[in-house]
Amino acid sequence: MELLFHQAIQNPSKIAIKVQEKSFTYSQLIQNAKSVAALLLNGKADLNEARVAFMINPGFDYVAVQWGIWMAGGVAVPLCITYPFPSIQYVIEDTQAELIVTAKEYEELLKVYSEDPTKRFIRFSDDSLEEMQGDLPSISYERGAMILYTSGTTSLPKGVLTTHGTIEAQIRTLIKAWKWTAQDHTICLLPLHHVHGIINVVSCALWAGATVEFVHPFDARTVFETILSGQVTVFMAVPTIYFKLISYFESESDLRKTAITESLNKLRLMVSGSAALPVSVMEKWKEISGHYLLERYGMTEIGMAISNPYNGERKAGYIGQPLADVEVRLVDENNQEVKKGEPGEIQVKGPSVFKEYWGKNEATQKAFTSDGWFMTGDIAVIEDGYFRILGRDSVDIIKSGGYKISALEIEEVLRKHPEIQDCGVVGIPDEEWGELVAAALISAQDLESKELNTWLRERMPAYKTPRRYLFLNELPRNAMGKVVKNELKKLFIETPQ
Repeated sequence: MELLFHQAIQNPSKIAIKVQEKSFTYSQLIQNAKSVAALLLNGKADLNEARVAFMINPGFDYVAVQWGIWMAGGVAVPLCITYPFPSIQYVIEDTQAELIVTAKEYEELLKVYSEDPTKRFIRFSDDSLEEMQGDLPSISYERGAMILYTSGTTSLPKGVLTTHGTIEAQIRTLIKAWKWTAQDHTICLLPLHHVHGIINVVSCALWAGATVEFVHPFDARTVFETILSGQVTVFMAVPTIYFKLISYFESESDLRKTAITESLNKLRLMVSGSAALPVSVMEKWKEISGHYLLERYGMTEIGMAISNPYNGERKAGYIGQPLADVEVRLVDENNQEVKKGEPGEIQVKGPSVFKEYWGKNEATQKAFTSDGWFMTGDIAVIEDGYFRILGRDSVDIIKSGGYKISALEIEEVLRKHPEIQDCGVVGIPDEEWGELVAAALISAQDLESKELNTWLRERMPAYKTPRRYLFLNELPRNAMGKVVKNELKKLFIETPQ
């Protein structure tokens, strides 16, 4: 991980991090990280891959603690600051974290661990840090660096262990693909217990010597004000954030809209990921910003694997082409590569793929083919050289009446209806059909299912038309904005027809 810290040594006076009105240099970052390492080591020579769970707000302290864990030879386990205690407890106990670092705001939530004699509980503050003295351990690429948890949309979350070498490969790939430089300035809005925020935004920016400006908590006005400052060059978000930004933009005066559009136009790159981007949102954002959002595909287990091009055509509804140093193939149920134009499961191989599911040897073995390909469970098809996601085999591919139906395709059509703000489509068990296509809708008014089906059948085959509808105020989502399809299925099952 030494190369990640390289910019801090080479450009000590450059601004690394901005939080509200405060700016922090690379020199301050590296010094605080070293002090955190000394605090964690507490006289030891090496943490030897001890798991260090930490609950710190996004910003300078978060990065300093994460870097300090890596410098000390520990495995970083970032905790989601919005999760309830049982979810936090699951991560701490599953990783068998030996050290727990918490900011003052979360001390009460985690206080049970302050009384646990098997764990070292550290109340973090700048006052607890002393300037680093002595040597830090030498860390090889093969050693464990971080455990992030899968989103848990289809099963209990699994801890994904990545090595220092894995993280370096993930960062290097994106630095090259998205042309990061020291002149870049980005905004971080994303949760920092997921690869999107930690790797794609923060680590890539700091590796390149760029500046990361944290906006926490998310506030659309603050985001636009930050962009209006004229410093931002790169912006990454999930579809739900773009949706919120669009809603706020539309409430602004014509004068403000013009100023925002002009500022957005000056950015060099805008990216969307972590969930499927509705084409309608893509098109609306293009009107507002002048940018055709770059969609990409990745997972906690693999970092980013597929991306629309930085230079070249970006296709709405497509995730693009394999990134450099990442091997990708599509296979059928027999693990044989599919013919051109046929759908298949995405499988990935390369240095950016994770090491193992923490403490789950059987799950790790089942995740890989005998010849080392990671099985993503996502179904895609290649059209004109671009990958298009059809859905996740377990939740987005509905098997009804002998057909395999993509829930994502139906969702995209539904979102084009003028009265539908958002939707989620699932398959629910049915004796006759195997699964019924069911759609949960967010709409200003309940729509007549007969009229809606008539509208849909003008745009898709009848066998894809939902047979059940449910009107909701909001869809169940995880921290990254993904709809939790298993929770959605439960709502249909629990709601009488």
